[in-house]
Amino acid sequence: MFLPSLTELTVSEGYRRYFTVVPALTGDLRTRNYRLRHQVYCRELGFEPVRPDALEYDEFDARSLHCLVQSVASGQDVGCARLILLDPQQPAALLPLEIACAATIDRSLVATMADERSQIAEISRLAVIGSYRRRQGEQDRPISISEADFGTSDRPRQPYLALAIYLSLIALARQYGVTILLVLTEQKLANNLARLGVNLRHIGQPVDHRGTRIPSLLVVEQVIDCMGGPLRALFELIASELCEGIQAAGASAVRANHHPLGVAPGTMRMPQTSPSDVAADDSAHLPTDA
Repeated sequence: MFLPSLTELTVSEGYRRYFTVVPALTGDLRTRNYRLRHQVYCRELGFEPVRPDALEYDEFDARSLHCLVQSVASGQDVGCARLILLDPQQPAALLPLEIACAATIDRSLVATMADERSQIAEISRLAVIGSYRRRQGEQDRPISISEADFGTSDRPRQPYLALAIYLSLIALARQYGVTILLVLTEQKLANNLARLGVNLRHIGQPVDHRGTRIPSLLVVEQVIDCMGGPLRALFELIASELCEGIQAAGASAVRANHHPLGVAPGTMRMPQTSPSDVAADDSAHLPTDA
């Protein structure tokens, strides 16, 4: 549970002091996201092969929402993540977790919790640069929340960076009408997320995927409703930052035929380019991300 001596003010101001979240919706911002992923997943952890273009991406990025966490002090991109969406026009397409855990997951459990399959998305490619995860036991993990992050009852602390990443994904899900999030995670990380009120529901047996991982889901509105005062204040602060970025992105905010809530098709504030120009700009940055 969130440490009771942490107040809404101390949590929000503590976060503002160190980090800010940006939705990586434009071609330039997504390229920065892929560059950070390459640094962490390819060079630091060796999960994927090093690439000549120094960008880590795959076939799922074309239908994903991306976010970046930046250092307030330096402006450096220090963390990132994505939500893989299901295109409403192709809802039968599988998510990576459904492919990797095909033999173990209970699909009926997932299906009964969403009104439409396109309301399901997957949390994926969470990464924090090495200089922010150099503590003992964290060097070989792309993201972590350790016991030390919580401090003590006398001197409480908060895992701002990891929290900013997870809360930004939950806020993006709410903004884009996603109700169910799938995630493949370590049990230790799931336990520490539960301490913050983010409870995961197991939907299958553990699998070997860069270590032992458990396929799980979370219900977006349930997680938001269960947030205590300090955590909810931080969540709404991050959600506000994301909304500003979504508005600034204009037509680029539409991903995999998902429009952000409150921005109906045909009413979005458009930048000084046409939709075809935006598509061309995306393809110029990355061939697989149109």
